[in-house]
Amino acid sequence: MPTLGTPSEDGPATEVALAPGEIPPIISTVTDIRDIPVQTLAGEPATLAELAGDKALLVVNVASKCGLTPQYTGLVALQQAYGSRGFSVVGVPCNQFMGQEPGTAEEIQQFCSTTYGVDFPLLAKVDVNGDDRHPLYRELVQTADAEGDAGDIQWNFEKFLIDRDGKVVGRFRPRTEPQDPSVVAAIESVLP
Repeated sequence: MPTLGTPSEDGPATEVALAPGEIPPIISTVTDIRDIPVQTLAGEPATLAELAGDKALLVVNVASKCGLTPQYTGLVALQQAYGSRGFSVVGVPCNQFMGQEPGTAEEIQQFCSTTYGVDFPLLAKVDVNGDDRHPLYRELVQTADAEGDAGDIQWNFEKFLIDRDGKVVGRFRPRTEPQDPSVVAAIESVLP
């Protein structure tokens, strides 16, 4: 039976037996997801920690030409309601779902600010699924939703809540509105 070396809390790797055909688990070495390098929509290198400090974050893959695009209204409302309490939304444009975010960085910024009044950070357009999945999303997709399902992003506007310690503590699928009671309760639970 094949084995997989996994780090233990006490030091060196220990061997874990894998059943035939079993896929080894993804082992994360990230202790604070906010330290993963990202790029702002303006093209500047950053991390989520640099963009938002020690705030709790709601990271959302966004698109301008999607049936769910009106969720920007709810995301802006969350930013306004909780921004002063140590919270920020972070938008991550993605064009992987039927080409619904085709614009340039400038077009995305213009659309978000003039159409919805977006005042939270926007990152550069990235892939959230597949071989070119951004490292941020390699970590995020390991988090299960309320039904216990982890894995690929289903569509635009999937939401991940990150607490002030950099741990992913919630995942909300695309059709869950930003102001859904489950999202609001989760945000409230990680704020002072």
